[in-house]
Amino acid sequence: MSIEERLAELGVTLPDAPAPAANYVPFVQVGDLVHVSGQISKGDAGLITGKLGADLDVAAGAEAARACAVALLAQARAACGGDLGRLVRLVKLVGFVNSTPDFVDQPKVINGASDFMVAVLGDAGRHARSAVSAASLPFGVAVEIEAIFQVRG
Repeated sequence: MSIEERLAELGVTLPDAPAPAANYVPFVQVGDLVHVSGQISKGDAGLITGKLGADLDVAAGAEAARACAVALLAQARAACGGDLGRLVRLVKLVGFVNSTPDFVDQPKVINGASDFMVAVLGDAGRHARSAVSAASLPFGVAVEIEAIFQVRG
């Protein structure tokens, strides 16, 4: 099953790749690796904001992380010239969780992105990962995630 077919099966339509919010590029390809800049949590209703451990629970955080994963795939599609068939695998995710000092479930939040990537990419979605706390994130978003993908020429 293709990536597009898996996305359709999950009811997900990838948006256009979000434009950068400052002086950086959305992705850089070096060899067969595509480094995707951090994607912030944004849904159909706008930015997903809040602090885990105060305003949001783990389930809401995981949904915010899933939204980041959708944006990451949109950037990967752009890096592949619109052809997700060129995607070989997800190599690594680095997730930042806007959380209170006593919140310790950052990995459970970032599971929202990891689980989505495996659902879409299968074994090629299994990846190395970091999940860390942040005192704050841009625009007050709940989650920001960056990724490294391997692509074929």
